[in-house]
Amino acid sequence: MFKFYPIAVITGLFAASSAFAAERLVVTASQSLDIARPAEVLVIPFSEVRQALGKEARPDHVVVRDAKGEILPSQVLNFNPDSEPGKEQLLFQHDFSAGEKSATFTIEKTEQPVPPFPSKVFARYVPERFDDFAWENDKMAHRAYGPALMVPSAGGDRMVSSGLDFWCKRVDYPIVDRWYLRSKGEYHRDSGEGLDMYDVNSARGCGGTGVWSNDRLYPSSNYTSWKVLANGPIRAIFELSYPLWDASGFQLSEVKRFTVDAGKSLDLIESTYTFASHAAFGDKTLSVAAGLARHKTNGAVTKNEGERWLSYWEDYGKHGQLGTAVVLAPDQDVRFAEDTLNHLAITTLHENKKLVYYAGGGWSERGEFKTKEAWNAYLSAFAAGLKSPVTLAYSSK
Repeated sequence: MFKFYPIAVITGLFAASSAFAAERLVVTASQSLDIARPAEVLVIPFSEVRQALGKEARPDHVVVRDAKGEILPSQVLNFNPDSEPGKEQLLFQHDFSAGEKSATFTIEKTEQPVPPFPSKVFARYVPERFDDFAWENDKMAHRAYGPALMVPSAGGDRMVSSGLDFWCKRVDYPIVDRWYLRSKGEYHRDSGEGLDMYDVNSARGCGGTGVWSNDRLYPSSNYTSWKVLANGPIRAIFELSYPLWDASGFQLSEVKRFTVDAGKSLDLIESTYTFASHAAFGDKTLSVAAGLARHKTNGAVTKNEGERWLSYWEDYGKHGQLGTAVVLAPDQDVRFAEDTLNHLAITTLHENKKLVYYAGGGWSERGEFKTKEAWNAYLSAFAAGLKSPVTLAYSSK
């Protein structure tokens, strides 16, 4: 099944014979755009590292250096280390400046284990607050609502919603654990780190989804199970599962996989739908929507069909302005709609039954996006990067 990720496309082959171990693997990352591309995640199959540096090369005994020789933060991923040994991936990042077409890196073995790098991403289940699931990077934070929030014992906090919350951060360091130590009223006030000023309720919030049928949205309820697959320092990956619901005659469930990268203002979200009966889908198509909550603040909506994104820029008075957005993957069609609660970007699913999109936001008080135009320019550049991914070439020395 096709999976779209905003990561490097592997194109190179080793020139040296694998019979002789090299001292280092040289990786050249190239891109064709003239725009700046901050925090690009470069992904190297670790099997390629072993092919260059020898079979004894170990994920915890390698470093990545930039062209100046400085060690870069890196991360190793392996979702199934027992059943799929040797499937590790080595991740690191590079900020392409405007006009920069290529950058070179080296991967080398070390004698001693490489200590973990400070993490810029974080995701966890929050049982102490009605089964929330919260995540963040150095730019923003989010949460989703769990099963304990749906039952009467939740009292005045009770809420049935698969919408996604957004927390505004002023700081680059992790705040999720710190904010959950406060009472609910406290993290709705800006203590100097930021605040939760965003309302979700039963709307889609910042990137929640639903089935769109006969001009009506059919969302799921709260997530019921979770799984963390990776947790930094560069990338966090987790899944939230949503139980069976009726969407205008379709009985279906959903699993959302979130990929959260350091330095990004948008997270990758892949929604996979499973039908109670395969025959229920048949040759039909399914319209699904990713949305942004409509609020009573002074908001401005921008719909860009050609670049497949929807943005909402809102004025929060003394707390500044907030831009939120959903961006669909380049291979998905898009059309736009509204209901009483949401602005929606809608796409059509065929046999793959997967929605691939990005969602997130930018807060003016961080200083990066002071205006709607700056936020929308970021979205245009992000969409261009999705259509023109970075490529990698290798050589060994």
